[in-house]
Amino acid sequence: FLNIPEIDRSKVKNDVVRSVMALQPLFEFSGACAGCGETPYIKLITQLYGDRMVVANATGCSSIYGGNLPTTPYTVNNEGRGPAWSNSLFEDNAEFGFGFRLTIDKQKEFAQELVKKLASDIGDDLVTSILGAEQNDEPGIFEQRVRVAALKEKLKGNSSVDAKQLLSLADMLVKKSVWIFGGDGWAYDIGYGGLDHVLASGRNVNVLVMDTEVYSNTGGQASKATPRAAVAKFAADGKPLAKKDLAMISISYGNIYVGQIALGANDGQTVKAIIEAEAYNGPSLILAYSHCIAHGINMTEAMSEQKAAVASGHWPLFRFNPDLEAKGENPFILDSKAPTISFEDFAYKENRFKMLVKAKPERAKMLLDLAQHDVDVKWKKYENLRNSFEK
Repeated sequence: FLNIPEIDRSKVKNDVVRSVMALQPLFEFSGACAGCGETPYIKLITQLYGDRMVVANATGCSSIYGGNLPTTPYTVNNEGRGPAWSNSLFEDNAEFGFGFRLTIDKQKEFAQELVKKLASDIGDDLVTSILGAEQNDEPGIFEQRVRVAALKEKLKGNSSVDAKQLLSLADMLVKKSVWIFGGDGWAYDIGYGGLDHVLASGRNVNVLVMDTEVYSNTGGQASKATPRAAVAKFAADGKPLAKKDLAMISISYGNIYVGQIALGANDGQTVKAIIEAEAYNGPSLILAYSHCIAHGINMTEAMSEQKAAVASGHWPLFRFNPDLEAKGENPFILDSKAPTISFEDFAYKENRFKMLVKAKPERAKMLLDLAQHDVDVKWKKYENLRNSFEK
């Protein structure tokens, strides 16, 4: 079974869900909770970019199932390429991933300088094609890998210091995809200062926030991503404040790609947002709704819960793409329709909301009314944002 040939990536449309699902995942057998809402996003990203991605992973669920040493769910393809993964702390993971970007950029810059310096040994045609390569899609990256392989062959017999240095850096001439993974406890709370700094840097990093709306790995404590009325540790009477709107904060910069996705609600929009975010030459932030066993739901029906979260307006789907504004188009695309069910219809399917009704029914009703108001205000805010860009 393991020797069955993988599909030829160059012949697959990577922007169509059914085609992407045919690509080899380089994340497998994670050991996460059965039905985990986070792992499908990681699997999908490795199907798209796994053979050239570098991952900085914040401490949390994703670092536990991602690096449960001596085993790891990250793997390599038949060419021996796969994600380069490392875990950092809650408080500095964004900076950790930022360091990846700075290092890769500097190594690429140095490699390009050496290519020019050794042009007489390498050959002008190969130098020109390497330095001018467009690596915007799979075929472009494949062609650059062929050129880099040819470059290495030419350098093998060259004993100069410059040639040896270029040989060690040659792989940096192929585009790398830098990703920063973490949960809402990291992104909304403990690591937010660093995340904000990195997003504001303008550098080309891709941030995936797997939002379970609670500190899942450490026992279910409330985070700033926890919605109003939900019960969690440190919010035993239901969280009294509204969920932090990390998306709107990031959109306010104007130069950050921001996508809000939910795989169970709209898989096509999820794939589209991830592809746009990675293609954007600047900072990108993807907020991914991730159902969790801590929500008190039937995990076999969790994708339906994601649909309900979107249908209620609690988790609107959208994409903010600064590249569109540069073309004179509306950069804010609201992908989900206006709410079709109430917040109560969504929330009271989950024990994290429902349990307060039994303990303190009056408080539960009061918080539920405020939570519905939060949804109404949020939806109007996003509608107004979309309309503000319309001509």
